[in-house]
Amino acid sequence: MAMGSNLLLAFYGDDFTGSTDAMEALAVSGLRTVLFLSPPTPEFLQQRFPDLRCIGVAGTSRAMSPAEMDAQLEPVLRELWSLRAPLTHYKVCSTFDSSPEVGNIGHVADMARRALNAGPMSVLAGAPPLRRYTIFGNHFAAAGDDVFRLDRHPTMSRHPVTPMHEADLRVHLSRQTQASIGLMSLPELAGDEGSVDVRHARKLESKPDLLLYDCADDTSLRMVGRLIWQQAQRAQHFAIGSSGVEYALAAHWRASGEIPAARATFKPVAPVSQLLVVSGSASPMTAAQIQWASEHGFDCIRAPTEELCRPQGMETTARVLYERAQSSLSAGKSVVVYTAAGPDDPSIRATRETLATGSGGSSGNTAKTLGTALGRIARDLLARTGLRRVVVAGGDTSSYATQELGLYGLEMLAELTPGAPLCRGYSEDPKLDGLEIALKGGQMGKADYFGMARGDR
Repeated sequence: MAMGSNLLLAFYGDDFTGSTDAMEALAVSGLRTVLFLSPPTPEFLQQRFPDLRCIGVAGTSRAMSPAEMDAQLEPVLRELWSLRAPLTHYKVCSTFDSSPEVGNIGHVADMARRALNAGPMSVLAGAPPLRRYTIFGNHFAAAGDDVFRLDRHPTMSRHPVTPMHEADLRVHLSRQTQASIGLMSLPELAGDEGSVDVRHARKLESKPDLLLYDCADDTSLRMVGRLIWQQAQRAQHFAIGSSGVEYALAAHWRASGEIPAARATFKPVAPVSQLLVVSGSASPMTAAQIQWASEHGFDCIRAPTEELCRPQGMETTARVLYERAQSSLSAGKSVVVYTAAGPDDPSIRATRETLATGSGGSSGNTAKTLGTALGRIARDLLARTGLRRVVVAGGDTSSYATQELGLYGLEMLAELTPGAPLCRGYSEDPKLDGLEIALKGGQMGKADYFGMARGDR
């Protein structure tokens, strides 16, 4: 597989909401980017999307075991690497949540070194536009109006699958890989470009397998983008990190004249009379958004998650849930179908215990089981009602839910909130082609996000 010289970047997103986040960072910089659900062939790209500057593939590796990554992720990374873009990016959540058993980022680094002969690799988690910061290797993330060290973050420290108990990303990664990890700290990124280049060259001379970059503001973001792109210009380069990678590169490209300095503009979100939302998120922010929706004309319907996870009753439960939602939509209401209202929702523990008993598999299958069920319900509701806009909330579950909607690609259509834009869906099915969809990570947006997605004025 080979592409023309116009391609700047190829990325794989470890979940679907994070993938649209990376796509947005590129699209607002004026770089046409399409996010595919599986790697497209060169012939398909040439026929349908000959002017792409960046390409992404939305995946589910955030919820995979290392063995599943070996079977499913490695072939996709090989496909993207063979496009021969200067930079290939393995995009992870901006909170870097992962564990040795699930979403193992270190295992991906080892895979890239082995399968792609890539290295040394850049690691960047900081993304100031999303209020994510790395300082002396320790990572911080916003929640509401406050910023927390990751191991004290009200959501990520209590994530139901990959809770983050360590804020130092070097320590965190060292529990997932034996690779050596260096750090380019904020003081080392400060000053004129010449002195930074000297310090950076010394870091690389020590031959770290992974070089982690601090990032705390627009200045350090642009500097890191310059350093990563320098390496990509010398030889095909592999990076691991958040959409901070895309934001950093775009900042450097603007400063160097590679792309226009002006930010791309998008049309305002057009209002629709009804919106369908399906949510598998357990974050406090999504809980606040569900509460807001219930107070502003949405019918918020709790999904009986324990029943959805029991194979013997799954179909009947899904049908009842579908009929309840369809009835509300037929009455002219907007609808939210949700699995949990915040991290303390008792359904989370009860559902995981149901799966762990053996009746529905293992507790690690929660995202796949519920996401698939939500996606099928959404698909049937869209087909029945003719609605043309849907929101899928939840980083893990959205990956599985979106795969059920019959789309092969997404392209940014309008801005809603940083990291969760409204997208145009591409489908071979004329009834679904052009579907407007927003994929929202649990922490993204303010309380009125679902109203924004509906186009409320």
